[in-house]
Amino acid sequence: MEVFRSIKTVSSSSSSSSNGVSTTIPLYRTPPTLEVRLEDFERFAVDRLIVLRGISDGLARGKKPDEMEKLVSDLWKANMRHPQASEVINKDIISHFVLRLVYCRTEELRKWFLSMESTLFRYRFRLEPSEVHKALMTELGIPYEGVTNGEFERLRDKLSLVARSANQPVPISGGTLYKVPFEEVPELVASRRVLIQKGDAYVALSQVVSFVVPHFRSHLSKALVLTNRKWTSVIREQEKDRLTPLVEALATSYLGPDYAQDNEVGEISLKDIDQVARASFPLCMQHLFNTLREDHHLKHGGRMQLGLFLKGVGLKLDDALAFWKAEFSQKVGSERFDKEYAYSIRHNYGKEGKRTDYTPYSCQKIILSTPGVGDHHGCPYRHFSEENLRAALGKMGVSSRALDGVIEKAKSRHYQLACTLTYEALHDSPCDAGINHPNQYFSDSQKILKEKKLSTA
Repeated sequence: MEVFRSIKTVSSSSSSSSNGVSTTIPLYRTPPTLEVRLEDFERFAVDRLIVLRGISDGLARGKKPDEMEKLVSDLWKANMRHPQASEVINKDIISHFVLRLVYCRTEELRKWFLSMESTLFRYRFRLEPSEVHKALMTELGIPYEGVTNGEFERLRDKLSLVARSANQPVPISGGTLYKVPFEEVPELVASRRVLIQKGDAYVALSQVVSFVVPHFRSHLSKALVLTNRKWTSVIREQEKDRLTPLVEALATSYLGPDYAQDNEVGEISLKDIDQVARASFPLCMQHLFNTLREDHHLKHGGRMQLGLFLKGVGLKLDDALAFWKAEFSQKVGSERFDKEYAYSIRHNYGKEGKRTDYTPYSCQKIILSTPGVGDHHGCPYRHFSEENLRAALGKMGVSSRALDGVIEKAKSRHYQLACTLTYEALHDSPCDAGINHPNQYFSDSQKILKEKKLSTA
């Protein structure tokens, strides 16, 4: 298998600090000399991306800190293990820097990656013992001192008063505190959660993460900008035939089933399609479907998005041709449809051209699309105005009580979570995995509706 030597601007640090204490959390600062197989380059990145997207979903759902800690731990164990224990650190390092390449390329991508990696670091740091905390603080250049028991006894009453007022455990010895310059912990000072004496703040072990994470985040933010400069000026052109296509595809990659043919749902027939659309199509597909019924036309982007979705839910080629012809012929005529549009439908089903079996679009691809004037494809949670979104959701049957929550998530740019909340409201059923694909929405909807029908039979 072809290998490539790690590019220094996108490589990582060793796993031990300057004081010799081994840690399991790299700071990704000093590039090592590594050779990485191309297949590992992609596989490691995908595994880490599953972790980061799981974290993003947990934060969007408003999980509490203890819930997030368990979520991060479970995600890491499930996806970042390596058959050889000695290679776990390398997988961590490689995957981070591959994704750094992927997410350095735009401000929006950098912002998301910086937030998710900082959150991942926060919860991994919290799970480490104090020896690792000290090693990481030393490597980050954070000035700190231990607190002697004599100093602790002199300040015991003041320390206890601050702890109680901040609703925190009362320190029991100097070994449970660090002393750092107060300017290192502005967040703790502003919220009056630390004692300040002679310019030093006395920080409990449980509070250390609050000033370590900003240092990590600041380093990573600067590194992402530098990596982007290197990517645009050198790497992208040098690796245009090998790594560039892979890197650019990872940002929009979908990690679940491709829904080329959903065998669990089966086929849908033309006589049932309107009823099925009302019951089980997600908003993006309902909007395209209804627009086609009303206007008897869709531009290319809409035809691709809806056409591949219908293929995935079980509409056979002959029925697809009949469906699209029945609509388009009302506007362009049967002869023009056969001449200009039928080929692309057969092409999507792998019957023309390269005979590729094209798969339906994922949520990620739909969200990142850019519909123009007169287009109707894309994600309504992103592209609709609030007024139009409320009207569309109300027409679907989303209750006024659930509607505000959906709108709030859409405003916060959590588009897939907004779709998930829509699904949960309409089906009165939780969707813990979240909606990541329109065809997943359809498949899960059909299963629930069939179960409900059987239970009432």
